This record gives sequence, C-alpha cells and structure tokens, in this order.
Amino acid sequence: MKETSPIGIFDSGYGGLTVFRSIADQLPEYDYIYLGDNARSPYGDHSFETIYKYTLECVEWLFAKGCKLVILACNTASAKALRTIQQKDLPAKYPDRRVLGVIRPTAEVIGNFTQSNQVGVMGTRGTVNSESYLLEINKFFPDIKVLQQSCPMWVPLIENNEHLQPGADFFIDEYCSLLMAQSGDIDCVLLACTHYPLLLPKLRAVFPDYINILTQGEIVANGLVDYLKRHPEIENKIGRKKDKLFYTSGDPAAFNEHASIFFGEDVESNSM
Repeated sequence: MKETSPIGIFDSGYGGLTVFRSIADQLPEYDYIYLGDNARSPYGDHSFETIYKYTLECVEWLFAKGCKLVILACNTASAKALRTIQQKDLPAKYPDRRVLGVIRPTAEVIGNFTQSNQVGVMGTRGTVNSESYLLEINKFFPDIKVLQQSCPMWVPLIENNEHLQPGADFFIDEYCSLLMAQSGDIDCVLLACTHYPLLLPKLRAVFPDYINILTQGEIVANGLVDYLKRHPEIENKIGRKKDKLFYTSGDPAAFNEHASIFFGEDVESNSM
C-alpha cells in the first residue's frame, strides 16, 4: 500500500479558509489539514524574524502530521517567510516536501484583469512593506504600475465579526480613498489578504463599477491545479478520502464559531 498524505493549508487565522474553500471546491477528492495560528494572529504587524519563526513552526507541525505539500494561504507569511523556507529550510531538512504561497500565482495572472496597467494592492502592513507584490508582478508584467495601501484595521474588524457593521465603514472608506488618491487610472484592485473577501459587499459599494476587485481563492486554486498537473510525483501521494481536518492554536470553540463564516459551512476543529 502506497503512503498517502493530506495537503496542508496554513494561515495566521481564519482568512486562509477562503482559499481553502476554493481549493476544496476545485479539488474535492483530496485530503486536507487546515491550521490557523489564531493564538498569535494577526501576523501583519510582526517583524520579519517573528513571522518567519511562527510560519516555520506551523509548517513543521503540518509536516509532522504527514503533509508533503503545504500551502501558505496567508499573504503576510508568503511575503515574509516563504522564500527563506523554500531556499533554506526545505533543502537542509525537508528535501521531499514542498511549500507554496499565494503571491506568485496571483502575480502570474493579474495582467489579465487590467486595461490601464495600473493595479492597486490592499494588504496588511507586513505584506505592503515587504514589496513582494511589486517585485513579483514586475517579473511577469513589467509594464504594470503597482500602487499599494496598507489596511491595518481590516483584519481585526473581520476577526471580531464587526466588518459588516456601520462602525467599519470609516476604515473601509479611508483606506479605499487613500489608494485611489494615488492614481485615478487604477482599474484593478487586488485584495492581498485572504481575510478581505468578507468585505466585498462594502468594497463594491465604495469603488467605482469599472474597477475589477480580485480575491485570491479561485486564483490560488487554479494555480494549485496547474502545479499538481506538472508534478505528478507529488499529486500521486495525496490522500483521496475527502477528509477535511481543522486545527487551531487558539480556542477551538471560538475558531468553530468564526470559521464557518469564512469557510461557508460548519467547522469542527481541534487544538494543535
């Protein structure tokens, strides 16, 4: 009997569940383990060293659970930890494991969604300050101008389920206005945090109709489908019992209550 393993999906909190939802919808036959590091969330304002440390600890925990492939469904972790994990930790300690992020698959296709070649990126301070999107988008679309806006209040509002309340409007309007003030030619806005899709109703009301608002779930899922086609040596080892297991570093009861909002169905989690 051949050894099989689940796909690991990691996020600093709940946001990665929006990516997990899209992946599970496109690839329902596989086994998955989701880990949310809710006890230490949000990651956005932590230092590079802290984010790398936390992310590596969670990746290694998923490896210990049998995952051979881990998706960092977190922009901050992808921006500040992925490269070091791929270039340093995997070759030295885990040569048979793979860790992928959400930035590259997004950068590979974003040019398909803009006519003006001016793209707005909204994310956490960590993601914006890393300038990862500027660098990655430039590799694939050197003619695209990337304008960024950090939105430090959005993740706390979402994780406390206050994002659709009237009190959230001030911070939504403020960050959107600051982005659009940078250029009137922006015609595509990337929500570069996996929490932000929950703000779509309010963002669509704030931004002009001509602006494409991109979320990452479907993009990352499409990228994973393509990756597995190109790497049958990994795809052949993934378990196919359709299991979905959820773990959190925080309180499972609190996780379950909030996670269903992000994942779209009831979730039963365990402590990591």
